[in-house]
Amino acid sequence: MQRKASAVWQGDLKSGKGAISTESGTLKETQYSFSTRFENGVGTNPEELLAAAHAGCFTMALSKQLGDAGMIASKLETTCTISLEKVGEGFSITKSHLDLVATIPNADKAKFDAAVKGAETGCPVSRLFKAEISLNARLVTSISA
Repeated sequence: MQRKASAVWQGDLKSGKGAISTESGTLKETQYSFSTRFENGVGTNPEELLAAAHAGCFTMALSKQLGDAGMIASKLETTCTISLEKVGEGFSITKSHLDLVATIPNADKAKFDAAVKGAETGCPVSRLFKAEISLNARLVTSISA
């Protein structure tokens, strides 16, 4: 399986602008620029897209791990924070931190913890990163009305 995305950039780094598109059409000439990456401009940036990819991949992998352990979540919510830091002369993505809130009625905590660890290390996006990956997971075992 292969997936494609493309980027077009016009101009110099600080005043230039770009557009990112995905093969699926979900992103179609979505704006990105220096200000969307290093400031708070309108549009996206590579780190935000990596965060979305890591959150999505981890959450899907966790759903499989939980199913293999005989558990089905009523809801898995994952937020990923990517850290872009100056390292030496350039910038590097140094960390990917996942925050998970899992609502799984009558879950077994030990099986949940094992499933989380399996998803953290087994998701293909986690395997791609050379950065530090950390995770906080909170399990909710009952649903309030």
